[in-house]
Amino acid sequence: MFTKKISIYLLALAVLLTLGIAIFPPLVIFDYDFESFFPQEDEELSFYQDFRNRFENDNDYLLIALGQEPDIFDSAFLSASNSLNESLKNLEKVERTISLLDLADPIINPFGIRYQKVLSWENPGDLDFSKKSILRSNQYLESLISEDGGYLLIILKNQQGISKKDGDVLYNEIEKLVSDSGISNYHLAGKIRAQGEFVQLMQEEFSLFLGISIAMIVLLLIVIFRTWWGVVVPVVVLMLGILWTISFSLYFGKPLDVMSVMQPTILSVVGLAGLIHFFNHYLAQIRNGFPKNEAVQKCFSELWMAVFLTCFTTALGFFSLYFTNIPSLKFFGLYTGIGVMLMFLAVMMVAPGLLYLLTPFKVSENDSFSKMWRKWMRKAFLWTISNTKPIVGIFILVTLMSSLAMSRLQVNGFILDDLPEKNLLIAEFRFFDREFGGSKPLEFSLESGPAAKNLVQYEVLREQEKLEGFVREVFGASQIISPLTFAKTVNKAVNGGNEKAFITPSKGQIQRILPYVDNALEKAPVKILTSNLRSGRLSTRTEDMGSYESSIMKAKLSHFLETEINPDLLKVRITGTSHLIDISHESVTSQLAKGLGFAFGIVALIVGFLFKSWKLAIVALIPNIIPLIWVCGMMFVLGIELKLTTAIIFTVAFGIAVDDTIHFMAKLKMELNKGKSWLYAIKRTYLETGKAIILTTLVLVLGFSVLTLSEFGVTYYSGLLIGMSLVFALVSDLVLLPVMLIFLRTGKRK
Repeated sequence: MFTKKISIYLLALAVLLTLGIAIFPPLVIFDYDFESFFPQEDEELSFYQDFRNRFENDNDYLLIALGQEPDIFDSAFLSASNSLNESLKNLEKVERTISLLDLADPIINPFGIRYQKVLSWENPGDLDFSKKSILRSNQYLESLISEDGGYLLIILKNQQGISKKDGDVLYNEIEKLVSDSGISNYHLAGKIRAQGEFVQLMQEEFSLFLGISIAMIVLLLIVIFRTWWGVVVPVVVLMLGILWTISFSLYFGKPLDVMSVMQPTILSVVGLAGLIHFFNHYLAQIRNGFPKNEAVQKCFSELWMAVFLTCFTTALGFFSLYFTNIPSLKFFGLYTGIGVMLMFLAVMMVAPGLLYLLTPFKVSENDSFSKMWRKWMRKAFLWTISNTKPIVGIFILVTLMSSLAMSRLQVNGFILDDLPEKNLLIAEFRFFDREFGGSKPLEFSLESGPAAKNLVQYEVLREQEKLEGFVREVFGASQIISPLTFAKTVNKAVNGGNEKAFITPSKGQIQRILPYVDNALEKAPVKILTSNLRSGRLSTRTEDMGSYESSIMKAKLSHFLETEINPDLLKVRITGTSHLIDISHESVTSQLAKGLGFAFGIVALIVGFLFKSWKLAIVALIPNIIPLIWVCGMMFVLGIELKLTTAIIFTVAFGIAVDDTIHFMAKLKMELNKGKSWLYAIKRTYLETGKAIILTTLVLVLGFSVLTLSEFGVTYYSGLLIGMSLVFALVSDLVLLPVMLIFLRTGKRK
């Protein structure tokens, strides 16, 4: 196996595969689907999908704030705003706009229904009257106009479920209309803008990290091997592995998304780690006097299984993410795991053939450098076996402290978690949080109870009144649209448009408004009630306070509904896109446990298969579980919260970190098979494998540290925390693992 002839054939096959990709290239697509972070196969998601089919998607809108000093009540400004508003309505993917420019209050009298514009600016008298009415009205202040009157809000409802491509086109059209309107002070925030910002930043970072990864790899290879072939061969192998992986995902219709930014770096460092083990063993064979061809064959024949197992366990770390119910994580784990195995194929198909063709027959070596390595590794081993009890004590102490810190970690996530703090979009959303009561949609499903006829019955409206008061007080909501506000509006209409009549109608007033309900529902700018009046929605916006604060508020909501709302009259249930994202964050611990449980089990089976010993399987797991606990401790110290974007690093880090343990155990088995004693086999394994473990960890840590340059939260924390876990895993593998093996079988042979 891996003779020169076979290796050349494999190299030729790899070249043909790459030529096929070049001739039939896949279509490169970048995408960011907000709903890919929703928990799938979840009852809450099913409920929301039914809810939005009856009403609408709660996040298909764009907030447009138009500003004027000292306030918006200027005829020239309002004329320009109205002209812009009419232009926005005419855009193809726009369903409607909601603003003071559009609204007209119904006024019902014995002669019928007439509509009076909320905001009139044709003459100074009308404008002055509108200003006074709006600024003293609870209907519009902090909802469609800022509290100080300095900003006018236009809520643009775009096509339901608009695609990323159409959303980009629509947003560009909107931005051009706004910038050309003559109004210089404006703010924009919403789903179609956020998706565009994410993808643009993602494209920039994908190219950046691919370039940095290549540069870093070349530099590391020069430092480690100090030969031209030691640079050329790995670079060719890694570039092919990355190309195959990205092409594979694109061929199968998986677009590049926010998670894909990490793939080039991950694949590069994983592939390079395997190559370092091969090259280190190859150079050892050359030092031992083997000719080049025999050294290549011996190197790959002896190590291919160990490298396969390390790649397989790394892939399993990613595959374990498939057990989550978050599509974005599922497919990132699936395609990155496949990518790791494709990188293994690239190593096995390309590296042996290139070594046969490119490396000289004699490889020069810096003897002083190698002697220095052996000297320090010998000292490290002697120190380790001389301090076994203190080592165990220190590991137990640090692990207990980290476990205590881990129990105090908070689960908390935000809608715009992954965007950088200085990103303009963050500032825009915070502007709407400050001036208009929030930018995050908050939805409640309302159903009339078994003892109620419908949602506009007097007793049910009184229950809604209590609910709205709670939502304002606890969730900090300002503008609320609900069956109650609908009833108040109709009540105001039947009282000649009197602002004082915008209150919960009495039983007698309800009898007066019922004949006008159907007509009012048809004219309503937003659907809030079904035709039978038994189902409705309470819709508002809040600040993005994070899933932790949100969970506290929801707990208060549950208590409030149990104690204050009569379920026979009104059934209330929170729903919506924000609620689903919160659920994804809140379920992070169970998602993490699933993934790690799967990974632990498979690694234990692999080690148990290698040594046919369940004790050694446990011994191999412990040095890889401890670093994860230590990382949790560091997260607490650094104030890093647990969320979807940080939880995934544990399964990924475990899959990568366990590689060193498998290399150590595989080498130990090789030494034992040569007839060496247990202690001497551990020593030889430590001295020979220790160098490769240190070098691969150095490469991996430097590779993942590149990700900390990212402006995406998920990418930054992945680089930081995985790098930490790998350093902790190195210490654990070279300090704790030998001690545990010595305690287990001191002086014995397998």
